[in-house]
Amino acid sequence: MEKNLTKSFEDYLEAIYMFELESKDKKVHSQQIAKYLGVSKPAVTSAMNKLIDEGLIEKELYGQILLTPKGREIALNVYTKHITLKEFLINIGVSEETASIDCCKIEHIISEETFNCIINFNKNFKNK
Repeated sequence: MEKNLTKSFEDYLEAIYMFELESKDKKVHSQQIAKYLGVSKPAVTSAMNKLIDEGLIEKELYGQILLTPKGREIALNVYTKHITLKEFLINIGVSEETASIDCCKIEHIISEETFNCIINFNKNFKNK
């Protein structure tokens, strides 16, 4: 993970990645991100400029936002943590709604050791 990336910037990268997965044409635009994250369009523009400076995204003609390989790696890491943590929380009895909220918080601060233990727990839980 980049040292100078905040939770907020990781959330932007994750959102871009998620919209790419959902979109047939892989096109992602600022207004989608603003709506999804509940922030203003100027806030998205500011964040996108920072992510461009960091070499994590590129903006194409007509405002299409693309992850660079480095940005995609970070986004995939955060997204994987999100999905894995949500599954874990649901497995231990947390409601889906609460699990969705809590995994967004935990994914940014969890240690690799703890995360790997959660991966193993999820695998063992499925095999029961």
